[in-house]
Amino acid sequence: MQSPQNPKTRKSFFQTFCRHHGNWIAICFLSIIASACSFPGVYRINVQQGTIITQDMLEQLKPGMTERQVRYVLGTPSAPNTFDNTTETYYYSFQQGNGKIKSQVITLFYDDRRLYSHFTGQPLKEQPAY
Repeated sequence: MQSPQNPKTRKSFFQTFCRHHGNWIAICFLSIIASACSFPGVYRINVQQGTIITQDMLEQLKPGMTERQVRYVLGTPSAPNTFDNTTETYYYSFQQGNGKIKSQVITLFYDDRRLYSHFTGQPLKEQPAY
């Protein structure tokens, strides 16, 4: 006749299994988590920010245009200058899914009467968003 086992000393299968194989379970779990971060099939989107300015748009600008006329042609600037009302900056960046970044910065200058005078910067040769 078998004597009944004391419930306090009896260990469950899970406790016994974890005690003998716990390190391997932890290593396998951490390996799966780490490999998920570098899975090659993850799709990465293209990200574009700012205002696209083309060479055609810049050719439409003529010295003496009002701010309103300039904004009709180019749109609202990406980075309005709150401290100096004689410049406006149009920034555009395009980051491809592989991480390469293309960017342009076009700065417009106005005279004392808030009339357009000239710009600096070059638009991108090809617009990647199109």
